[in-house]
Amino acid sequence: MNWRAMTASGVRTLYPVHRLHGAILLLLLLTTLLMGMGNSLHSRMLWIGEQVWPNYYLLNPDATQPTCNMFMDVDSEVDRRVKAYKPDPDDLFSSPPNPEAIKQSLQSNLALCEQRHLQFAENQKHATWALGVYKGIEQGLAGFLLNNIDLTKFLFIAMFAMAAAISALDSDHIALRLPRNRAEWRLSQAAQFTVNGLMVLSLNAYLGRLSTSPGTDSTAILQYAWAGVFGLFMVINAVRFMYIPERMKAGSLSLSSGLVIPLYCAMGLIAMSYFFFVDGYSSGLAIYFGMMANLSSMFINIGLYVLVGMMLKQTRVPELLLNLLKPFNLPAPMLASVIIFATAFPTAFTGASGIFILAVGGVIYDELRKAGAGRQLSLATTAMSGSLGVVLNPCLLIVVIAALNKEVTTSELYGWGFWVFIMSASLFSLIVCKTEGNWKPKPAPGAFRAAVRELSPLVPYALTAAAVILTVWVVLGLKFNEYSAPMILPLVMLALVVLDSGKESRETSVSRTRLFFDRSTAAASDSAVHIGALLALIGFSICLGGILERSDIVHAFFPESLTSAWIAMLVIVVMLTLIGMVMDPFGAVILVSATIAQPAIQIGIDPLHFWIVCLVAFELGYLSPPVALNHLLTRQVVGETEVLVAERTGSFWHRYKRLLLPLAVMVPSLLLTAFVPMLFYAL
Repeated sequence: MNWRAMTASGVRTLYPVHRLHGAILLLLLLTTLLMGMGNSLHSRMLWIGEQVWPNYYLLNPDATQPTCNMFMDVDSEVDRRVKAYKPDPDDLFSSPPNPEAIKQSLQSNLALCEQRHLQFAENQKHATWALGVYKGIEQGLAGFLLNNIDLTKFLFIAMFAMAAAISALDSDHIALRLPRNRAEWRLSQAAQFTVNGLMVLSLNAYLGRLSTSPGTDSTAILQYAWAGVFGLFMVINAVRFMYIPERMKAGSLSLSSGLVIPLYCAMGLIAMSYFFFVDGYSSGLAIYFGMMANLSSMFINIGLYVLVGMMLKQTRVPELLLNLLKPFNLPAPMLASVIIFATAFPTAFTGASGIFILAVGGVIYDELRKAGAGRQLSLATTAMSGSLGVVLNPCLLIVVIAALNKEVTTSELYGWGFWVFIMSASLFSLIVCKTEGNWKPKPAPGAFRAAVRELSPLVPYALTAAAVILTVWVVLGLKFNEYSAPMILPLVMLALVVLDSGKESRETSVSRTRLFFDRSTAAASDSAVHIGALLALIGFSICLGGILERSDIVHAFFPESLTSAWIAMLVIVVMLTLIGMVMDPFGAVILVSATIAQPAIQIGIDPLHFWIVCLVAFELGYLSPPVALNHLLTRQVVGETEVLVAERTGSFWHRYKRLLLPLAVMVPSLLLTAFVPMLFYAL
């Protein structure tokens, strides 16, 4: 949670532009992007090679002429070998050679020799200098990709180290509230120092285990890298503990001071307490956190999605899209409903992990306030705009589920997820319109034509995005889908930033290059803060989930005597909701895949049904106390002052509508999703 969060929205950055670390992180993210595209590029080069040079795979520009003799007289050679035979007096099984066998062998060798000469002759026809240059580049790329398979893991560790260090320096790790005095500041830093120190101790214990196991050198190197990262965090926490910002006033701890401890610290303390005191597994924290490196591509994609969201904030696209609605003069309830439907799809394109709120939540909040919406409705709508897209294409979370669970496919999940989204968004519209009143739109004459005119500023952005997607497809053969979206969308957003910078450059005296550099490094700077906070939360969520995996909790909830699919579904709904309340969704998916999914499926829950329920439960978890991650991100965007002001007057419903309205929508949605489909297969 950052103290610099503004009460007014904007399309630039919420944070000062730290050009150096922004530029470095941008280079790291682009490097990982190029690594991810490396296999596609190599496949495309092989395809091009085959089109230009037939039998490209067999051509070798450095081939030498075969030395075998294809004009050999087979009969003479057979006679020569038969005559050259001399019995070995010491060999009891020595026998004269079989002339027919020798002849067949020589004929086979002669045919092979002729084939080699023909291949060499064909090779010489195409072995030009151009083939040599192209083959050298293609094989060099293949060798680089093959020899640097583990490079992605180290790039991920470097990205995490830099991003989380920036989050620690700026005190941006996600907590339930911000420190309000010097004592609470020191409590937050001390908790972080303790958890980072426990991680170093756990890594040391794990390295001790690895030292006694052969063939673990590469794993040990990764653990040394992690130890260096968390050692760096400890240094930062110690410095921040000693040097307190001047804005912090004197004060003492109170009963609510524990809320300033970052969520990842609370998870780390709980996990380490179990591993050390209950399970006797001191290396558990290191092992479970290290799972992030094994899934480094997935977590790098999260970083790329964060960059996409922050790049989106550096363009005029969110404002231009909202301008389409302004001519209709929608009342606040109707505008909130339209925003819920309209923002779900871009939310899916940014990974549906709260990134969309960070990118355009301020714009959404301001537009709702201008339309006359109360603070509570505006806060609730902004928070929900970052979660309903979790079931839509191309949300990364569904890709992860399909990758970890072969019983379901992305197309199945996206297909059913669309109807679940329609249900929950419609329920939101119904509740808002019934409780708010004044929901009927009163468009001015010519509103539709005015909205159509507002489309023209969006055309260049749409054409630019289409051109980038088409170029990637032509050059790399990479189609835009849920798997390629994390790689293609950053390129699209960079192109949109270039386009936007050009428009601003014509209005000012600043060059387009300078504006593009400023905006891209600003986006990367913001990305660093959020990547560090999100990945720390995900990593320790996985550690917290290790308790569920290593304990007997799952067996207690799913005993062998449990045969009722209805009771099992009730247990699943409660468990998944509780998990979603306290864990990041990506860490939760890994945990659920390893623990709950198979017992539930064996009892009789349909796999597709189970994972749709899981996604909706996570949506509810995003919006439910005690963590309510999307509400925390909303508060970070609009400012803590706005939230506190909204809770001062009115009835209980009006004071806490930002929390109660999402629950009133998502609880019925979850119950309907969980139990209605069972009427068709579990009776």
